Amino acid sequence: MVTCVSQRAGKGALRVTRRSFIEKISAITAGGILAANSRSALAAAQSVPHIAFPTAPRDRIAVASYPFRAYINAPHNRDRNSQQPGMDLTQFPAEVVAKFGVHNIEPLAQHFSSTDSAYLDKFREALQKENVHVVNIPTHVEPSFYDVDAAARKKAIDITKKWIDVAVEVGSPSVRPHINSAANSKPDVERAAEALREVADYGSRKNIVVTLENDDPVSEDAFFIVKVIDAVHHPYLRALPDFANSALNGDPDFNYRAVREMFQRAYCISHVKDGEVDDHGKQFTIDLQKTFDIAKAAHYRGYFSMEYDAPGDPYAPTKKLIEQTLHYLS
Repeated sequence: MVTCVSQRAGKGALRVTRRSFIEKISAITAGGILAANSRSALAAAQSVPHIAFPTAPRDRIAVASYPFRAYINAPHNRDRNSQQPGMDLTQFPAEVVAKFGVHNIEPLAQHFSSTDSAYLDKFREALQKENVHVVNIPTHVEPSFYDVDAAARKKAIDITKKWIDVAVEVGSPSVRPHINSAANSKPDVERAAEALREVADYGSRKNIVVTLENDDPVSEDAFFIVKVIDAVHHPYLRALPDFANSALNGDPDFNYRAVREMFQRAYCISHVKDGEVDDHGKQFTIDLQKTFDIAKAAHYRGYFSMEYDAPGDPYAPTKKLIEQTLHYLS
């Protein structure tokens, strides 16, 4: 038997036989393989979103800051009404808990006074103090994802990546970039899909879902959104069904078909409202129970964010929407 002797270290020497040497090398190699396999398993686990959704009806409810835009003090909030009492977004978690007994919020990107570390730290502290969670961050993206100009599309991608980073900082599982219209193009599935594929890839590396909403009737028509999501075919690009935005064309059946298609592709967030008002003040109402039935039929397990959107005080209507949502989820 050949014996290898190591260099001395203090008293005595370590004696390593060929057999024990091979066994140690094998153990090290096996450990490396196990570590590599663990990393591969982790990467595989991150290839699809992994969000632990609550199941209790109230815990699935969130309150969006958008209905309260007249009250939010922020440099980029153009809807602030100086005649109304104001609050910083860092005060919104406490407001939602006190007024509605809800512990999930959906803060609009334009309602953040800043995205620097100090402000985000302050916002996180406000969330933790009230035991409130951010469930989504909707943001306006000025450049279009389907603009003919590649530089404009790149700007849209970069803006969304920035908000994905903010979502990581504040613990939001998702962001919703707005697909803006382009002066030089009609909605284009191929260009939008190419841009949003890069965004979804970036979101997957951060475990942040990118959601698309049926919002603007042209650039975010529900059936255009569906085509883009299907073209990208990425687990981190999902639909955000809004209950009533697609009702603005005056065809109730169109709205329910749109919502049904959106819920088939939804994952973590939807917007609850009982109607929508167009630019001329005309009110369009929808059947809440029918819409919740559509969500249930799609086996949707995510959050329902209250987004009352009509002129006037949003507090009472938001409370009513919460009560109705609890009823339909029970």
